[in-house]
Amino acid sequence: MTLLAFVLVLGPLVFIHELGHYLAGRLFGIKADSFSIGFGRELFGWTDKRGTRWKLSALPLGGYVQFAGDMNAAGKSDPAWLSLPAEERNRTFQAKPLWQRALVVLAGPVTNLLLAVLILAGFNLAYGKVVVPPVIGAVQAGSVADKAGIKVGDRIVSLRGGSVDSFLDVRLEVSQHPGEPLDVVVDRGGTRIALPMEAASKVLRDRFGNEQKIGFLGIGPASIERVPVGPVGATVAALGQTRDIIGMMVTGIGQILTGKREVKELGGPIKIAKYSGEQLASGWEAFVFFIAMISINLGFINLLPIPVLDGGHLALYAAEAVRRRPVSQRGQEWAFRTGLALVLGLMLFVTLNDVASLSIFGG
Repeated sequence: MTLLAFVLVLGPLVFIHELGHYLAGRLFGIKADSFSIGFGRELFGWTDKRGTRWKLSALPLGGYVQFAGDMNAAGKSDPAWLSLPAEERNRTFQAKPLWQRALVVLAGPVTNLLLAVLILAGFNLAYGKVVVPPVIGAVQAGSVADKAGIKVGDRIVSLRGGSVDSFLDVRLEVSQHPGEPLDVVVDRGGTRIALPMEAASKVLRDRFGNEQKIGFLGIGPASIERVPVGPVGATVAALGQTRDIIGMMVTGIGQILTGKREVKELGGPIKIAKYSGEQLASGWEAFVFFIAMISINLGFINLLPIPVLDGGHLALYAAEAVRRRPVSQRGQEWAFRTGLALVLGLMLFVTLNDVASLSIFGG
């Protein structure tokens, strides 16, 4: 089940990502030499009437579209494109204006994010939008909130300096900052009261044995309801959910870099496969929501300004726009090598991290 779930998660998401690049390239008249799911040796494939080789390759941990004028799957330009006949040269990636190249690169991550929005919008449309006013309905005796003076009926208006519109905002902020100051401001009978407090920490364990450290205050909402929404309302809610998930990723990475969270919380292909199987076992709704989460992850990670990733290409294009000329071939070469070393090093680290987390190794 784990292997099946992993294929069902990663395969379609990689295809969707690369399809975004491919369709944007076709829109601007760029020839695609190959479209591959996976890296390395080709297992099987076919060539379409446009001359694009569609293939499945041996290492199923990603994919690529290699456009005419690219030297390799990472999109490194081939100097030989300049010597091509004019008609062929005009169909290469490098011959296109900067804004078209940038849109082709951007299309992959954006397609992943749009897929996630579509999935989340579908849930909102089917089940309604969850509405939870930030009004306190319960306070656990002896909890952080109780000791700080929060009362039933208080309305939380501010948390960590930001405004609060929903109890879901409170839960999101508190859970992400265990052991950190929260600077809570409540409205009590029309009077605003500042209640400094620090989120307590606890470790949640699910039925599969996965652990997660979260912050908590010991409060509950006064009401929870699902409000029916139409396509527009469902999409707006999904965009907000996608924004919140990206915010969680940024916060988590920042906490790992600053030592507030352990590096073991980072995950790679093995952990994705493990969670894929667990979510498939939990039912189709949990599994589809997990697909949306991974799709957001893929879109976000690929936008990081690391050479060989889409964000790295966009960074080079930004430099080209500012300088009004492309980065030198030597500069691109060093950027490519540095980015490749960084990505391979990170992949090795998270894979070892994943292996160490498996129960057979004491994780």
